[in-house]
Parts: sequence; C-alpha cells; structure tokens
Amino acid sequence: MEIRKKISLQFTVIVAIIQLILSLAIYLSFAKSREDDIYAKLEAKAKGVGQMLIDIIEIDAVLLEKIERNNPLSLPFEKIIIYNYQNKVLFSNDEHGEIGINSALIDQVRLNNRIRIRIGDYEVLGKFYTNPNERIVVFVGAIDSNGFKKLINLRWILSIVFFIGLVMVYIAGRIFAGRAVQPILKVISQVDSIEISNLNARLEEGPSKDEIASLSATFNKLLERLETSFKMQKSFIANASHEINTPLTVITGQLEVVLMKARTNEEYAETINRVLSEIRNLNILSIKLLMLAQASTELTSKSFALIRIDELLWQVGSEILTRYPDYSVKIEMQEEFDDAADLTVSGNGMLLKTAITNIIENGCKYSGNHRVEIDLTKKSEAVIIHFKDQGIGIAENELQMIFQPFYRSKSTRNSEGHGIGLSLVDKIISLHKGLIHVTSKVGEGSDFTIQLPLANKPH
Repeated sequence: MEIRKKISLQFTVIVAIIQLILSLAIYLSFAKSREDDIYAKLEAKAKGVGQMLIDIIEIDAVLLEKIERNNPLSLPFEKIIIYNYQNKVLFSNDEHGEIGINSALIDQVRLNNRIRIRIGDYEVLGKFYTNPNERIVVFVGAIDSNGFKKLINLRWILSIVFFIGLVMVYIAGRIFAGRAVQPILKVISQVDSIEISNLNARLEEGPSKDEIASLSATFNKLLERLETSFKMQKSFIANASHEINTPLTVITGQLEVVLMKARTNEEYAETINRVLSEIRNLNILSIKLLMLAQASTELTSKSFALIRIDELLWQVGSEILTRYPDYSVKIEMQEEFDDAADLTVSGNGMLLKTAITNIIENGCKYSGNHRVEIDLTKKSEAVIIHFKDQGIGIAENELQMIFQPFYRSKSTRNSEGHGIGLSLVDKIISLHKGLIHVTSKVGEGSDFTIQLPLANKPH
C-alpha cells in the first residue's frame, strides 16, 4: 500500500475514533440531562400533590382528582398513585395499572425516602411524605415523549455529522498526505535520474532542516562515496592495465625479436633470462594488485587474530635478510615490555606482514647503506613502530601523494617499482584502525611511524 493511502487511512481512523468518542460523550450527556430533567419534574409534581393532600385539610382524593384532571401543567401520560400508611390507595389515576406498583416498592420508598425507577416506557419517582397526622407514599410516572424525540433527533444528527465528517476527513487526509509525500516523490525522481554517467549529480536539500532534507543529505554523502569509489576503480583499472601491459609488451617484443632469425645458445639464454625477469616482475605486480584489492575491502573481525608485533618484526626481518643478504635490519625496543599484552594487536597476520615488509624493503632499497633501523615503543592503548632509513628521501610536496596507488616520486622513477607498495601499506594500516605518518628530507632519509591499537584496548 502506498504511503499516501496509509497516511490517509490512519488519519481518518484516528479522527473517526476521536469524533466517535466526542459524539458518545455528547449523546450520553444529553441523555443524562434529559433523565435528570424529567425526574426533576416528577419530583416537583410529587411534592405538590403530596403537600396538597397532607397540608390542606379541605382537599381529599375526589377533589385532588378533579384538580389533576383539569391541570394544564400535567406531564405527558401522567400517572399518580398515593398510598397511606397501611399501603391502601388514597388516590390513583392509573386505571389500567400501567406502572404496576407493588408493596416491595412502597417499602423501599419508606426506607430510602425517595426512589427513581423505570417501568416499561414510564419513568417513575416514588416519594415519602410525613406530618404528625399522616404518612403517605406518592408515585408519579410519565412518558418523556418529547425528550425521547429530541434524543432520537440528536442521535440522527450525530450519526450524519459523523459520516459526513469521515468523508471530509478522508478527502482532507488525501490532500494532506499528497503534500506530505511530495518531497519524498521528488527525492525518488531525482535518485532515479542518477546513473553511472552522472554520478556527480546531487539531490536538492532545500533550505529547511527537516527529515527530508536530512534524507537528501544522506543520499548526497552516499553519492559522494560512490563517485569516489568509481573514480578510484576507474583509475585503478587504467593504471593496473598499464602496469601489466608494460612487461607483457617487453616480453612479446623480446620473443618476437629472438624468433626473427636463428640465435646462438648464449643469445637464447640471455633472452630467456630477460623474459624470466619480466615474468617475475609481472608475478610480483599481480600479487601486489591482489593484496591491494584485498586490503581495499572491509575484513570482518572473524579474519583477525592476536598477533605479537615483536615476533612479526623479527620474522619479517629474517625473511628479508634471507632474500637480500646485503640488506641490514636493526630492531630495538626503546623500553622494557613486561606484559605480552603491550605487544599484542588484533589483525590479519598476512596483511600486516605485507605492510611491514614493504616499508622495510623500500627503506633498504633506496638507502645507500641498505639499512633500516626499527624502534618499538608503546602508549597506554597502542604500540608504535618507528622505521628510519638514510635513503634518498622524499620531497615535501610529494609526501601527501606517496600513498596514492601507482604514484611514484620523481626520485624513484628510474628504479624498478610499480607505485603500489605504500598505497597498500596505507590501506592495511587503515583497515586495522591504525595510523601512519611519514617525515622525510631529500638526501637525508625518511621516517615512517605506524601506530596500531592494542588488542582489547579502546580504538
């Protein structure tokens, strides 16, 4: 069901309930007022008749009958029955016994002094009057035909007003709901018009600060993230295609050249070695691209484990020295770590190992002495790894760009590399809720600082 219809129906139901409650309150109030009015008249009549019969000696039952027969103030279908102290009828104009008074009712009047009862269509009031010489019980009954007609008319009026009001409320609700959902329909229309070709389009937020404006702002933030993601993806594909195409072109060219004519065994071996070198380079590139793609996704906490950073550093250092015997990696702890928890982080071991390896290899590769010094310190909630080399350094205007995929500084463009390593490091550290910072001076070297939150510590 459309929101517009839901709002209209809910609005109509709520107003209908309120209107029904008000109508019932009005009707019951009028009915109570009518009842109180008729009984007030009955009591006045009973009081008048009783006082005349008791207080005025000259009036007896015969004279009272004549008075009441010609009384213009008589109530509709009025019935009067008067009993003496022996429960004998002193006066009655109820010839057909329509209000049928019994001795139990008479005793109840004497006990309570006054009662109000309904007998058939008659509303009857019983009243007990006494004086030193007489004790009588007066019953006066009447049919409030005029009051009941007014009550029926009121019932019809309230019913008609109720149903007409419902129709009017439903129509008004439809109009109101239509205006209420119009901004939502506008947002839907704008969202439908956004495609891959125009991800730079944004929704109109408007000057108001209501929920619709908040929804539009949220959509705009989502579109910004999508646009950034698509741009990064497009740039990544373009750069990756270029980086992969370069060694493939070299391999293809070398093989085509060597096949143009017969070669000596030495020439074939030289060509195979060059091709093998390019294939290894391509293999390294593909591994880094896969790692970059993995680090660009959100890993779940299920893929994380507890990792001792000091053990990981020693392992990486040992593996690098095995591959590159001329490299030098020095690891020092600037303070004593009494608790293993101060060296334990929660993370993906393979990714963290890749990040540390990239930093160490870059430092050794671009340093004349091929040496990287690593200091390990701690804070109350994090472990800090400090990498220092004495390499070629990075220009200040390039420091903000070195973590971008496929970016290579001017000082490293003549060396082998793909510009993926530091961007991969940045993504891995961010994925582990850590921080990375770099300071560098051209010709003096670079300092990389990584801060990782300790396991079971606030991030």
